[in-house]
Amino acid sequence: MAQQLPLDELSTVIARIQGLLLTEEKVNTAVRLLAQAAKESVPGTIGAGVSLLDARGRRTSSGYTDRIVSRADATQYECGEGPCLTAWATEEPVLVKDLTEEARWPEWRKAVAGLPVRSVVSAPLIAGKESVGALKLYAATPNTYNESSVILLQLFAAPAATLLSHIQASEAPHRMTQGLQASLYSRDVVNRACGVLMERLGISHEAALHRLIKQARDENTALQQISERVLAGTPAHGA
Repeated sequence: MAQQLPLDELSTVIARIQGLLLTEEKVNTAVRLLAQAAKESVPGTIGAGVSLLDARGRRTSSGYTDRIVSRADATQYECGEGPCLTAWATEEPVLVKDLTEEARWPEWRKAVAGLPVRSVVSAPLIAGKESVGALKLYAATPNTYNESSVILLQLFAAPAATLLSHIQASEAPHRMTQGLQASLYSRDVVNRACGVLMERLGISHEAALHRLIKQARDENTALQQISERVLAGTPAHGA
């Protein structure tokens, strides 16, 4: 089951990356650090990866936590299809609850049939209006990830994309940009709102997140706005 992605953990990773020299080697170090943080944040994940792509879908940098992720991703680029490429191209998250029941990407599914990959979730790394890559998680058991996992991964991917795009553009990251600060703020607001609902209703973090997501969808508004209302004392539906 997905759980809260600690804001402190991501902030620590970002602090480590901010001091790196802007060389190709350091970019690869940055993506490896982000991949490891993502893996450790979501239970059941056997591997995570970050891929930066150019406008033609060619990898410019990549980082993986495990050999399985490296192999699963390599086959995507060999086949020209897969959840990571789809997330990057469509600029939408991709959720695969059980790969054996998935009809998309037939060549890629066949190529990874021998790997312990059953569940996948991938989120695009969008900096400004440009998709610069994708962040992905792999699990060995089906139904490890769900819609809440997608939301959590997106919250992780937003500040990561902003940071990585700045590194790639050789903009010295001596301080957080407004975009990065906004991404981290949004993530913190959602986490704190979940904490309020958990204490108020005696429910799990995942259940609290589900309530926030449902209200945001019902009202066709941003998850951050719903979370800010909860923190301001306005109860979510059913709270």
